[in-house]
Amino acid sequence: MPSIVKFMPNTQSPEPPTNPLVVALAYDGLCLFEFGVAYEVFGLPRPEMGDDWYDYAVASSDAGDIRAPGGLRIAVDGGLEVLQQAGTVIVPGWRSAHAPVPKDLVGALKAAHANGARLLSICSGVFVLAATGLLHGKKVTTHWRYTEALRERHPELEVVPDVLYVDEGQILTSAGSAAGIDLCLHLVRRDHGTAAANSVARRLVVPPHRDGGQAQYSELSVPQPHEGSRLSPLFDDLRANLQTPWTIYDLSRRAGMSERTFLRRFQAATGTTPARWLLAERLRRARQLLEDTTETVDRIADRCGFGTATNLRHHFGRELGITPTSYRKQFRGLAQA
Repeated sequence: MPSIVKFMPNTQSPEPPTNPLVVALAYDGLCLFEFGVAYEVFGLPRPEMGDDWYDYAVASSDAGDIRAPGGLRIAVDGGLEVLQQAGTVIVPGWRSAHAPVPKDLVGALKAAHANGARLLSICSGVFVLAATGLLHGKKVTTHWRYTEALRERHPELEVVPDVLYVDEGQILTSAGSAAGIDLCLHLVRRDHGTAAANSVARRLVVPPHRDGGQAQYSELSVPQPHEGSRLSPLFDDLRANLQTPWTIYDLSRRAGMSERTFLRRFQAATGTTPARWLLAERLRRARQLLEDTTETVDRIADRCGFGTATNLRHHFGRELGITPTSYRKQFRGLAQA
């Protein structure tokens, strides 16, 4: 089962950051996808979000034009001095896991952190943050290809594999490139609430939330053809019947496999166990009903397969750090905004 990291839940009503300026780092050898994620979430004009939305700037760690893969050269207006104005700094990848981090960049990031800026890394960008010493003793993650290298170079860190992101408050780290989207949406949700994160996700055409404990990758990201015909309809059936008390025997029979084969192939296809997968789906559905309906907690617990409100409260508190009633008070109706 993948490791679970308790990322920070919204235990109080979301509030925009006091300093809305998000600064993305640019550097020679820039990782374009990760850089694009930062701009798409925080830099794209969004007048529908009102006056409290983020401001955005770019700071280059290198003088002159910088290069990016694909034969691109990019001119950046600002240098490292821009980091001192930031409320949030995003490090969108790095040249490589073994590339040294310049001392002036390390100093600028430490000064920004001391000024109260949040530091966020995507993928290999964690190596830049680790070079500052600010991650000492903290839980962090990175792309699965780099976890061993990160452990070896920085044994003072608690490297958590098989999660999409880790939120340590003022420092946030994500796994591979696409997990940067998950982390950026998580930060939007933390700052501006569910409605804002859902709105950004809709424009990106991505899920507004994937669990922070989801595996970074599956051994078989797409089931083999003869398995896909069995498992894909099963997933649809489970989502449509979350109230059913499914057993491994029931699921394996529906998939036409032995229990042992089913468990192995389910793990390979999803990166988790049937029990954890069902729990995540039930919690996701419960959150949706709490946001979108006026149904009682008892009714939602029954519809989502928790049986009783007590059981729903238990899992909500353990997985999300908040009660269903408090969650509804914060987010009721926001998803339609």
